[in-house]
Amino acid sequence: MASGVTGSEGARPTIGLIWAQTQEGVIGRDGGMPWHVPEDMKHFAATTAGHPVVMGRRTWDSIPEKYRPFAGRTNIVITRQPRWEASGTVVVHSLDEALATAAEAEGGDLVWVIGGGEIFAEAMPLADLAMVTILDSDADGDTFAPPLGTQWRLEAVTPDDGGWLTSVSGVRYRIAEFRRA
Repeated sequence: MASGVTGSEGARPTIGLIWAQTQEGVIGRDGGMPWHVPEDMKHFAATTAGHPVVMGRRTWDSIPEKYRPFAGRTNIVITRQPRWEASGTVVVHSLDEALATAAEAEGGDLVWVIGGGEIFAEAMPLADLAMVTILDSDADGDTFAPPLGTQWRLEAVTPDDGGWLTSVSGVRYRIAEFRRA
């Protein structure tokens, strides 16, 4: 389990989690996302821009090659494979190492953990905020979001009336921001 991480000035970075899920908590299926919501991808890009992103190797593999690495941010990939490498990434072998590396990177005052399920579960006790796109979808999956328990409070939702937005793909969605209480 990861401990605390401090940056070069001794301050612990804010650790955010960001994902899209169905109302039942599905975040993935067969190494990918079982939906297409371009507005969520735009939200992801705008939210994480300028800050390091931390992901597992399988999440990296699930990103279409034309989008790898994510531009304008340090891409940190956690893997158990000692010789694994990918252009445009910083390869590490633990969440602690990933967070320490991210804290030293440009924009490292805020670090975004972007998946997958195992990395989210390990990072959850350290996270300060969670940005969750909730999809009105009954898509089946094999990977689930970690539950946000009573230690989390809803800070904001878009749209602010709690209703739904509709993607150009037809999927209804809303974006919820949670903070650790």
